[in-house]
Amino acid sequence: MYYIMKGHDMVDEIVSICLMFYPNEKFTQLENADEKELTVASIIEDNKCRCDIYKAGEIVSRAEEEIKSDDIREIKRYIKLSIFKAVQKIMEIEMPWGILTGTRPAKRVMDMWAEGFCDDDIIKDMEEKFLVREDKARLSLNVAKTEKKILSENDMNKIGIYVGIPFCPTRCLYCSFTSYPIKNYEKKVDIYLDCLEKEMRYTFERLKDKDVESIYIGGGTPTSLNEEQFERLFEMIGKYIKKPTKEYCAEAGRADTITREKLKVMKKYGVNRISVNPQTMNDKTLETIGREHNVGDFISAFEMARQEGHYNINTDIILGLPGEKSDDVKHTMEEIIKLSPESITVHTLAVKRASRLREKLDEYYLIQAKEMEKMLDIAAKYCYNADMHPYYMYRQKNMLGNFENVGYCKDGYESVYNVQIMEEKQCIAAVGAGGSTKWYEGRGNRIERVFNVKSVDDYINRIDEMIERKDVFFDGR
Repeated sequence: MYYIMKGHDMVDEIVSICLMFYPNEKFTQLENADEKELTVASIIEDNKCRCDIYKAGEIVSRAEEEIKSDDIREIKRYIKLSIFKAVQKIMEIEMPWGILTGTRPAKRVMDMWAEGFCDDDIIKDMEEKFLVREDKARLSLNVAKTEKKILSENDMNKIGIYVGIPFCPTRCLYCSFTSYPIKNYEKKVDIYLDCLEKEMRYTFERLKDKDVESIYIGGGTPTSLNEEQFERLFEMIGKYIKKPTKEYCAEAGRADTITREKLKVMKKYGVNRISVNPQTMNDKTLETIGREHNVGDFISAFEMARQEGHYNINTDIILGLPGEKSDDVKHTMEEIIKLSPESITVHTLAVKRASRLREKLDEYYLIQAKEMEKMLDIAAKYCYNADMHPYYMYRQKNMLGNFENVGYCKDGYESVYNVQIMEEKQCIAAVGAGGSTKWYEGRGNRIERVFNVKSVDDYINRIDEMIERKDVFFDGR
């Protein structure tokens, strides 16, 4: 796909809106429209922002916005509005989030509350200025109200902690996370844990005066470690990190990695929230996406977790998986609700560039926007009927239908870490490959970041560099 800019250089605004309608396209800048299949021209002149859509050199759609402010944020909004309206004329696709492209819609609500806006004004602003559909605006508002209760207890001495275990039994079709097949890295897992312990020892000596609110062990799939390695991980965390005051969460993730002994280990060391994730309750889809377990394995793992005293269990599902339709989602929700988990996280499939699915798009049927909305409605209704409410939400690039991911839970089972990582009002210290430490400065809501390398091999070979990065970073705080 091609684009032209005249009178401005705000390429991000052009691409972000075009990606809504044409996900995973590559964009190339042109000087003038020619015989290319499709070209988006964004032009500012005579105090107006205009978008012309060219097809084979001819204008097939046009939209124009009068520029009524010199504020750069408003000018960016006018650019997005003109492109959105012009493309929508030829695509005829409803976008429920309008031109709102941010990852965290509830964060906008929080910011507007801080500026003194009331709920009705926020809904009106999102509808009129950003073309957000009313139900999505109200979803943002409801999520923000739940998050506000958690964030109200923040203070600058509290931190959250992320521990990364970047190994999985296999790499799922849609996955773009830092994750490596553990069979290929068996000889390096103990070395990785050695390096992780070294980073933990240093990091949490520097942060010993901080109070730990939450710990989240993610990946990857932490339970892909063998039982001896798994207990070693928790021994390390107990040795170097203070006991969290609110939440200790571990991704148990895939049923094919869960054993009774690992469930016992988590209880022994104080884990009070786990995720056991089916993604779907349809065996055919599980095979397609590369999960080495079936629905029966998931149910057995879930019930075994209950037997071992885990009474705060989250289940992740993904909507829009290859070949699935609304009836498949209905079946998935019916089966999960029978188990009565404390929370369900509903993901919309995002086709990431780093995933195998991105490389094989033509081989798979991916659901269209209208069907995706039906799926989201089905999942939401089942969650509401199970006395769950939405407590956190985020959006990603290249999501099917440009929708959202929503975490639903029963009262009192909101994940503190999930809310804090989304709203970025607390410092998060991360250790392990792919970890991203985020430091919240408070004044001006400024966030500073320091990153670890993603590759397991690079992490092992450059562990001293990772520690030195943190050393420089913490010295600057």
